[in-house]
Amino acid sequence: MKAVGLVAEYNPFHNGHRYHLQQAKKLTGADVVVAVMSGNFVQRGVPAIVDKWHRAHEALTNGVDLVIELPVFYAVQPAHLFAAGALRLLAGLGVQDVVFGAEHPEWNFQEMVQAERQFRSANFHHYNATFATQFNQELVKQTGHQLVDPNDILAFAYQKAKVDQGLSVHLWPIKRQGNDYHDRQVEGSIASATAIRQAVADGRVPSAAMPAASAADLAMVRAVPSWQQLYPLLRNQLIQAPVEQLATTYEVAEGLEYRMKDAAERHLDFDSFQRAVKSKRYTYARLLRAEFYLLLQATVDQVERQMSRPYYHVLGFTVAGQQYLHQVKKQLPYPLIVKVDQRLKDGLLNLDYRTGKIYQTFTNDEQDLKRPPLCG
Repeated sequence: MKAVGLVAEYNPFHNGHRYHLQQAKKLTGADVVVAVMSGNFVQRGVPAIVDKWHRAHEALTNGVDLVIELPVFYAVQPAHLFAAGALRLLAGLGVQDVVFGAEHPEWNFQEMVQAERQFRSANFHHYNATFATQFNQELVKQTGHQLVDPNDILAFAYQKAKVDQGLSVHLWPIKRQGNDYHDRQVEGSIASATAIRQAVADGRVPSAAMPAASAADLAMVRAVPSWQQLYPLLRNQLIQAPVEQLATTYEVAEGLEYRMKDAAERHLDFDSFQRAVKSKRYTYARLLRAEFYLLLQATVDQVERQMSRPYYHVLGFTVAGQQYLHQVKKQLPYPLIVKVDQRLKDGLLNLDYRTGKIYQTFTNDEQDLKRPPLCG
């Protein structure tokens, strides 16, 4: 059986995602679709609108055959680490083709990666601009293009990961359909996930923009999970913990622990806290990821150790997906996990398990322990 790989958040699964996977099968002639999907927190460091099990079900009922959770230490990361982790898992699963959306699929991303290698050692540590801004200034000089659209950024990151890891996977960028990624209005049958989440936050489910399974899940959402709800937990931790302890947290560096501790002591709501912490050096996404790891109490050593020990946590499969797993399982380079037990929650899956416990702030459902894969 031939598999095509997708990297996704499905936050939530909508008509654009369905178009994407249909095109992926058509382009590659694949028998099965394998999706590596972020868990309960997504790349920007925010909680998903519904939990990973509901999103996996949405995917399985709309054409995906096998859903593998992207471990949190890859999922809540800047684009290059997110892409590298996802591509590593897909390659290990025997996937030879990976299809992804891009705002500019006609760009030569391989050429851009080659250009980036010429200035990788350049100094991007000026504090009057973010790393991304400084990086793009150099990239424009070399290629005439800048990476500002989110899917183009990931397209570049997939190509870079392929080169850096020496992978033989074939990368297929396709034109992103519908509204812009950041659009906040639902228009037509294909809308951005941002617009759909905003509609749900405003009290309506835009059913025309998504399959029935997604609409049913979103109809049950009473309040969109947010950092505003998590802030009391974060604030207490920032106030109580000594700065020496905060400084050991993954993604907390360059004195950010002092800035956050001071802001937490002065601000009672999350938005004002964020504005107090924000500087030209850090994007909001960068801050959210740091805040997530602070809430998780994940140290640099813990995250780096787990990144070196990936695994395949199966969230669900169809009959075809199960057959494909059976076909490749003896050649898998990393452990295959179909049910989380006490040993795994305290060991290999500890960060994902702890992330699930944080997500239970929004839902009472156990996220990992003893949950079997969904059968689509």
